[in-house]
Amino acid sequence: LANGCFAVEGYDGRAVGWLGADGQQFTFGEDEAGASRFLLRASDLGTYLLYDAEGRYFVAAEGDGAGRFTRAAQLESDITLLDDTFVSPAEWVVEVSSTDDTRFQLRQRSSGRYLTLEGTTPFEVEAAHIAFFPREDCATFPELTVDAVGVPEGRAWPDGDLYGIAEVHSHMFTNAGFGGGNIFHGAPFHRLGVEHALPDCTPYHGEEGRSDLIGLFFDGGDLAPDVAAVLPVLLAGEADEFVHHTEGYPLFTEWPNPRRRATHQAMYYRWLERAWRSGLRLVIQHATGNSVLCEFAVGVADRRTRYSCNDMVTVDKTIEGVRALERYIDAQWGGPGEGWLRVVETPAQAREVIARGKMAIVLGIEISNLFDCFLTPPEGFERCTADDVRAALDRYYDLGVRVVFPVHKFDNGFGPGDGDDGVIELGNFVNSGLYNSQVEDCPYGQHNFDSGGLTFAGLNQPREDYLAPPIGDFGNFVNDPIGSLRPFFGPLLGGSQEGNFCQSAEMTELGETLLLEMMQRGMIPDIAHLPQRSTVRALELLQANDYPALSTHGNTHDGILMRLGGLTQNGFAGCGDAGAPGRMVRGIDQRSRARVEAGAHPGTPLGFDLNGFAGARGPRFGEESRCGPDQANPVEYPFFSYDGAVEFLPPQLGERAVDFNTEGFLHIG
Repeated sequence: LANGCFAVEGYDGRAVGWLGADGQQFTFGEDEAGASRFLLRASDLGTYLLYDAEGRYFVAAEGDGAGRFTRAAQLESDITLLDDTFVSPAEWVVEVSSTDDTRFQLRQRSSGRYLTLEGTTPFEVEAAHIAFFPREDCATFPELTVDAVGVPEGRAWPDGDLYGIAEVHSHMFTNAGFGGGNIFHGAPFHRLGVEHALPDCTPYHGEEGRSDLIGLFFDGGDLAPDVAAVLPVLLAGEADEFVHHTEGYPLFTEWPNPRRRATHQAMYYRWLERAWRSGLRLVIQHATGNSVLCEFAVGVADRRTRYSCNDMVTVDKTIEGVRALERYIDAQWGGPGEGWLRVVETPAQAREVIARGKMAIVLGIEISNLFDCFLTPPEGFERCTADDVRAALDRYYDLGVRVVFPVHKFDNGFGPGDGDDGVIELGNFVNSGLYNSQVEDCPYGQHNFDSGGLTFAGLNQPREDYLAPPIGDFGNFVNDPIGSLRPFFGPLLGGSQEGNFCQSAEMTELGETLLLEMMQRGMIPDIAHLPQRSTVRALELLQANDYPALSTHGNTHDGILMRLGGLTQNGFAGCGDAGAPGRMVRGIDQRSRARVEAGAHPGTPLGFDLNGFAGARGPRFGEESRCGPDQANPVEYPFFSYDGAVEFLPPQLGERAVDFNTEGFLHIG
């Protein structure tokens, strides 16, 4: 049935009716010639939208009564209403009839009621017997094109090698973070289609994007803004001038573009499908979000959320979303297990999926307050114990999570955050209620995050006891961020400080417990955000247990991770060099050679951190290029995948034609 074209016949034991249009309504009529042609668009496995030839949806009122079928031109959703509990009355679950196994019955997903010829009923035995008769010339459901022809096949070699690209650091569902919508806009899919997955972002970012306050910090990769310049915007809750175009599907005037518009989706499932067709076979999908940034946006910009800003609510919503995406793709591709994306929980499952030419998704967690183990527990929470950690690991292992960051940007019960500067310094202060504790006596000279100067030098007051009680109360931050910070405006406006600072503390005893318990379960720690002293201790524990780990922001830790069998992420150079052929992939080649020298497999994964506020590669040509005039070998369309199975056409974003050469890495595809 999925995505097929049908007429709908109903029988209630007394009369036969054909579902057809009657002005702004649908009715069951006696004349087959009056039957509408419906596209059955799958919204989940076994669940459909009935979309007629004029682009109207079949919707039934959710109460008793006759003649209550409407022809809706547009649908409301949890996105348009900012209501996570909303279920569309246009979704119909197709089941075998309980009283005639040669026919179907339709159950409205929102109400649980069954379709009759006059309306709906709560009683299954009264459901109409439904039959679907094939038709032609149905409407095309709104959707983005893949702009690729051909389906890849799996490839494996006798020695166990598999063909494909691995992406080990991604965030498809960042929209599930931050309370479900007040900061990050756009979903990797939506049950009701692209119009609800990638709509105009005005409800989230305001007119002309003026309320996209987080974008002010992260667009362009600047985490260290001029505080005095930004403060008036924060006090007002919005910018006083145009920030960005808001149009989503089908115009996409300015986004997706993770390099310039960080708070917008770059991993819609059709873009991911294009990447799969090109060879992407393994993706580590991390749940991510940030409760402090979420509460800040709620309090300052008066943005609504669909649910709590809590980090672990984000994780739960993300896991649900990935499982739903797997089902959604299955539904479009023919049924359970038929889709090109599979969530995997073991290496054997991953190998089997990749060998079949499909994409294996590994679930991970990258948030600051992991398992609600706060450094300073807010009201309603207690400080985590070792038993709490074991119970949380068991729960999330059972949910399929296999990769975990012990810390992310902020201090937590497992140890200090990554030591990043800029707005992260301020967020860390709010998250813990403690001044930052960074010193210049550091184990390493440089670190991905935990090195360099201080943006908010006045907020740095090193302490001896990492677990000290808080000096600030930010319990009301979500309601009044500026008021909560007002007592600290002095240190907040104390200027910056040059130097090479790092976190003064290392991971806590609870952090060591977390790592050891993950090893016991065969889970994979990603240590990329551990600050310097915590990294030293983590490497000691990993080496003592001969256990591999990930570090997916590129640090090999002097080859230790490779010798343990671990992985680090790599990427492409931004610009070519006519005098040095191969420059674009030189880093990947060097990393691969280093892996062989360390006794590891030469395979080197990529890691783009899309939807992680981490930017993306810009274009090599055109006005926005920073590569200079000597670039050569632009991408020429059409081209074929490496294995020759898929032809790639010039990409489209709805009504907008795009070009990698002059616009860069706009999305995963």
